[in-house]
Amino acid sequence: MNPSPEAAANRPRRRGLLRLRQEIPRPVFIAAGWAVPLVLLLLWWAVTASGLVQKLFLPSPGAILAEGWRQLSEGILLHDAAISTYRILLGWSAATLIAVPVGILMGTYRLAEGALEPFISTVRYMPVVALIPLTILWAGIGDAQKILILFIATFFSQALMVMDNVKGVDGALIRTGQTLGFTEGEILRRIVLPAAAPGIWDTLRITVGWTWTYLVVAELVAANEGLGRRIMDAQRYLATDTILWGTLFIGILGLVTDLAFKRMGQRLFRWKGGPK
Repeated sequence: MNPSPEAAANRPRRRGLLRLRQEIPRPVFIAAGWAVPLVLLLLWWAVTASGLVQKLFLPSPGAILAEGWRQLSEGILLHDAAISTYRILLGWSAATLIAVPVGILMGTYRLAEGALEPFISTVRYMPVVALIPLTILWAGIGDAQKILILFIATFFSQALMVMDNVKGVDGALIRTGQTLGFTEGEILRRIVLPAAAPGIWDTLRITVGWTWTYLVVAELVAANEGLGRRIMDAQRYLATDTILWGTLFIGILGLVTDLAFKRMGQRLFRWKGGPK
């Protein structure tokens, strides 16, 4: 039986939502982003409301929000967030200021890649938690130690990713610069760096997310304040509502940071095109 005209008209539209790299309407894109969290939230509420899981192991969404409101009304939340954000910014910024030039150097010159890449690749696999005693010996127990942990957790992977961004620049562009008589410095400044800049920006966006994930590790020892410290203290008393709220709030701050980087990248690299 032949399909009706209405079904035939709708079929390409429905199929287009799942085509490879095919653009979809902006409202559909936004709705899809909200759908998964809402479904998970409903499942969470249903499980806790039915009593299938004790609240010690999984508090209800209402209990999590109540804990968040308590911390906000008492001034705890904003204070902890300000301290943790300060540590994140310093640790990530210090790593970025060194990793970007090192990555560009390794991506541009094979000698630099051969000299630095094996060492950096080895260190990036070392567990950061195991380095906590050493960082205390090197930097004490103050903020410097927390920032150092965040630096170590970010720098090595970031440098390798920047290297790959630079190495990914089309060789034809470099040969074109050589044909035009550009010096190596001009090729690097006028061709390689502009071409690699969008990828480097995405690397910065991804690595700042990694820095947020290491916050609890950084505030694990000898910290009296901060979001990570609040989570660690709550574990001692099995305060799962505080643990879950702190974890979710760190995730929200990370998401806000990610969206800010995306928006800024769209403005900086409008010539690249792509979805807005």
